[in-house]
Amino acid sequence: MKLVTNSLKILQEEDKENLDVARISEDEKSTASRKLYIESYGCQMNFADSEIVASIMRQNDFATTSKIEEAELILLNTCAIRENAEQKVRHRLQHLIPFKNKRKNVKIGILGCMAERLKTKLLEEEKIVDMVVGPDAYRDLPNLINEVEEGHKAVNVFLSREETYADITPIRLDSNGVTAFISIMRGCDNMCSFCVVPYTRGRERSRDAHSIVKEATDLFNQGYKEVTLLGQNVDSYKWKANEDETSIVTFANLLEMVAQINPDLRVRFSTSHPKDITDEVLYTIKKYDNVCKYIHLPAQSGSSRILELMNRTYDREWYMARIDRIREILGEECGISQDMIAGFCTETEEDHQETLSLLDYVKYDYGYMFAYSERPNTPAAKKLKDDVPNEVKSRRLAEIIARQREHSFERNQLSLGKVHKVLVEGFSKRSENDLSGRNDQNKMVIFPREHFKKGDYVNVLVTDCSSGTLKGHAVIE
Repeated sequence: MKLVTNSLKILQEEDKENLDVARISEDEKSTASRKLYIESYGCQMNFADSEIVASIMRQNDFATTSKIEEAELILLNTCAIRENAEQKVRHRLQHLIPFKNKRKNVKIGILGCMAERLKTKLLEEEKIVDMVVGPDAYRDLPNLINEVEEGHKAVNVFLSREETYADITPIRLDSNGVTAFISIMRGCDNMCSFCVVPYTRGRERSRDAHSIVKEATDLFNQGYKEVTLLGQNVDSYKWKANEDETSIVTFANLLEMVAQINPDLRVRFSTSHPKDITDEVLYTIKKYDNVCKYIHLPAQSGSSRILELMNRTYDREWYMARIDRIREILGEECGISQDMIAGFCTETEEDHQETLSLLDYVKYDYGYMFAYSERPNTPAAKKLKDDVPNEVKSRRLAEIIARQREHSFERNQLSLGKVHKVLVEGFSKRSENDLSGRNDQNKMVIFPREHFKKGDYVNVLVTDCSSGTLKGHAVIE
């Protein structure tokens, strides 16, 4: 469990993913003469984007390094979803001032959503920043670096309606060699009133389905055993091979195409939008054993009044009906997780109680919970007053977290005495005598190492649990 200012992620205690910041862990084996150091902040989409950036830079004589002191180019791939996320980047930049003062040749660039939101203002506010590059401008990085090396500040925050980077093979950074992300689309058209994503990542566009299948196939051939298909709203994925409407590939079609690559390739996806997830997708999950029975379905609130103010385009009853349908088709064992915001504009105690009662109704396996953080220029910031006091937000968030912790433990107890197929991702954080990996429901499972190794599928009998982790031992079936 990991506590972050104004937010908490209830997740597996042994989870190796860090959705707040990650640095590359190994030096890239390359003959490139120049060194690049990347830090990624925020969501999985940013991590995937950093792998695209590394690929573009490799083609321009830059190799990644895990040692910042070796780098002549430092890139921070940023998040703007909450104020806290931006403050982390600003604090990091302050720590880099002495480093840059010692090494005048080092260049620093800000990439991603924070770059797109603040644009040239970043150059004015953070004097050590040499370039600002938005999520759709990564192909222009070599040109921007040339500008910087000629003594100029460089900016490209152009948002594209076509860019998907479909032709670029990512360089897997901080990889365990077992699991990988694949971006299937970019941008978002939903316009939730609290969210900056449509303004920092642009309009929604889907990637060529054949390029996605090829990337997944290549990963499997390289030894990877699991891929996660990424998008702001994967259920609205739609790609046309030509103008013929019969050639449309939906998300359910894509999910099936990837599942058919090999039964030993596990398939996950994130994130789903409650208004778009279809029965066709649910039946596709049910049809293929290698498509994980786990769905991340953000609710954001349990109050229909608040959901309308958020422009989520569904109400409480619609959301609950989708949960019922998931459980009807995929069974009670299907893992479901949530996003929830405490203290949105005008939220009353009654609205908050409705959120708690939604938690009780669904009993999520885990969740990502945050206190509302107003983002400049969003519809909520322009039209609604952020009128819930911080102490009330904090108290409501704490109550949501406590309720989720209870449900996480209750859901994990259902796994006791059952055998789960676990994909080994590596050693347990606490001991190299134990291995850790995920089951179908995306829960971390810890068990004795014995003769097993990373990348193995292991049947594990669960004998103990906490609110965040399952524990057990391998069995032969």
